[in-house]
Amino acid sequence: MEAVIWKRPCVLALRSCGPFATCGSRGTFGFRNGGRALHRTFILRVINSTGSGAVVARPSSARKYKRSEGVDRKLAALRQLFHKPGLQMDAYIIPSQDPHQSEFIAECFMRRAFISGFTGSAGTAVVTKDKASLWTDGRYFLQAENQLGPDWTLMRAGTPGVPTVSEWLTDVLSPGSKVGIDPFLFSSDAAEELKHTLSTKDHKLIYVYDGNLVDEIWKEDRPKPPAAPVRVHDIKYAGLDVSSKISSLRQNLMEAGATSIVISMLDEIAWLLNLRGNDVAHSPVAYAYLIVELDSTTLFIDPSKITPEVIVHLRNSNVTVKPYESLLLEVERLANCGAKLWLDTSCTNVAIVDAFHSACNKYFENLPKRSKQKSIKERNKLLNAKSIDTEMEGPLAIHKASPVAIAKAIKNGAELDGMRQAHLRDAAALAEFWTWLETKVVQDKTTFTEVEVADKLLEFRSKQAGFLDTSFDTISGSGANGAIIHYRAEPDTCDIVDDKKLYLLDSGGQYVDGTTDVTRTVHLGEPSSREKECFTRVLQGHIALDQAIFPENTPGFVLDVLARSSLWKIGLDYRHGTGHGVGASLNVHEGPQGISYRYENMTGLQGGMIVSNEPGYYEDRSFGIRIENLVIVRDMETPNRFGGNSYLGFEKLTFVPIQSKLLDLSLMSPAEIEWLNNYHSEVWEKVSPLIQGDVHEWLWKNTRPVPVHSTA
Repeated sequence: MEAVIWKRPCVLALRSCGPFATCGSRGTFGFRNGGRALHRTFILRVINSTGSGAVVARPSSARKYKRSEGVDRKLAALRQLFHKPGLQMDAYIIPSQDPHQSEFIAECFMRRAFISGFTGSAGTAVVTKDKASLWTDGRYFLQAENQLGPDWTLMRAGTPGVPTVSEWLTDVLSPGSKVGIDPFLFSSDAAEELKHTLSTKDHKLIYVYDGNLVDEIWKEDRPKPPAAPVRVHDIKYAGLDVSSKISSLRQNLMEAGATSIVISMLDEIAWLLNLRGNDVAHSPVAYAYLIVELDSTTLFIDPSKITPEVIVHLRNSNVTVKPYESLLLEVERLANCGAKLWLDTSCTNVAIVDAFHSACNKYFENLPKRSKQKSIKERNKLLNAKSIDTEMEGPLAIHKASPVAIAKAIKNGAELDGMRQAHLRDAAALAEFWTWLETKVVQDKTTFTEVEVADKLLEFRSKQAGFLDTSFDTISGSGANGAIIHYRAEPDTCDIVDDKKLYLLDSGGQYVDGTTDVTRTVHLGEPSSREKECFTRVLQGHIALDQAIFPENTPGFVLDVLARSSLWKIGLDYRHGTGHGVGASLNVHEGPQGISYRYENMTGLQGGMIVSNEPGYYEDRSFGIRIENLVIVRDMETPNRFGGNSYLGFEKLTFVPIQSKLLDLSLMSPAEIEWLNNYHSEVWEKVSPLIQGDVHEWLWKNTRPVPVHSTA
């Protein structure tokens, strides 16, 4: 899947609308008001601008939000809510996130898609009293053009001259305006950044606590919250038991001077507790929060999702279960108990952070005068200290990045073995699929729609042992649709796959032991010289990155140029990152590691991480090209170790042929051709034992070496 720019979601959604922006739309499960039923009055907080189970494989189609009748009506209805008694605001921001800052989300949280009609996974909608604008990144420009109605303005984030959401609001609103957000859908960092920018024009940021405004319009048509049971992720795939993981986390807490931590990222919770869910399409996670203290662990989740097997699993790991809705009450309890609470403000929603800070203030307000003065003095002293005194009286918020993210990203031996095995079975399924497609289209002269082809691939994958689901909606793009980077084929509008144009297929699978993500671009007829040159240069970038050797802890942005340099030589480029992290039987997009031109992500690559290698090129309204493998970051033997550094490189996980007839060999060096031949030799060696008959013959033909030309 095309690489996203990994950054904790809501911050990026405001700046450039990438994911994470890793990279749908949303609401909460009656989480507000202490777990009681949602009221229809609106409780506001004005922020002073100067203050502080069974898993079922799904076909590629999903719920659609068309550019249609109803968009105007929805905007009008939303604007009417601006004037409700006690509300009175001038703009409302609708992000893509759920309360956990997830990239992919349950349908009940797809508020931005509902209000705007744009269904891409990354984007932010902003509605004022007389304007409606949507920000998204370069992967979605064409899709947004097609889906947005006439009352919406597309803001192409990252394009020179295009303001950010907050910059735009400060420009179009009159001084002193009020901008509303749902505090459960914004990270604390995103809310603080927004508040700061708005303050330059004396605007106020309003937290609308008791009900999301879009839900007021959606009403009974809003999908129900997911209720699928969670399951235990077997230790033979997890590699480490829950007790060991939590013990390591508690060590992190003590080293930081913390006594507890709130974890809200769904994949971090799934990894830490060796649980998997089915609440979000393609991502094996469940909606939950987790609080880990030095002497206890509490999972906040809908109890109906907990099976008897999971009860035993959690009990054996000393994990207590409480209702999902009770999280805020527990956060307030921690403050009342004087906890030193670790909060990752880049991904924890501002409602949680605000609840703890408010409870801390109440704690100190209720202290006797002498104790209060002493505690305030200690807290002020602490702000300038290099370490934290856990004996200090009173609660304290410690704002640091979650230690679980890196621990999860560096796979252990069992996780890496599972990923290798899952990729081999996935490669066998793809070999069967490509054999079928070539036979039908080339020999039988049959044509299929993009949706039919994607669903046929699902059929082949479903036959593989351990297959659970696709890892994202398959991107099945023929001809011009391949140029829409995040294209989703729909039955009533999709194109056909034939032998007249390029076909881009980006797909992946979720298996019990691993997660796959692979892209191949093919031509089932005769490609043009332009298509061959572009394809060859994309492959050259792929090869250059694959062969990279670099010092340990090198940030991914340092390597990004390798994948683009061949395209740059003729003035071409692509509008997405080159590599994203991938979870082990978890989210297909994971951070914090990545390979991108954006230098903000300073996360260094370390052995055991998994990233994608996926340069591309997209000619608008003509064709798209992408070549993607997943790779493991691993130690490399080098004759020297300058500065005592370890040096790293990549081990391939993906073994699917790259179509040789799309290459212009005259552009390739002997070393690049040798790389291709060696790769195809590996594909044959590893995948051929898993297939037979016509598929075996297809793989043989498509892994034969191409001639190495002389440069003399």
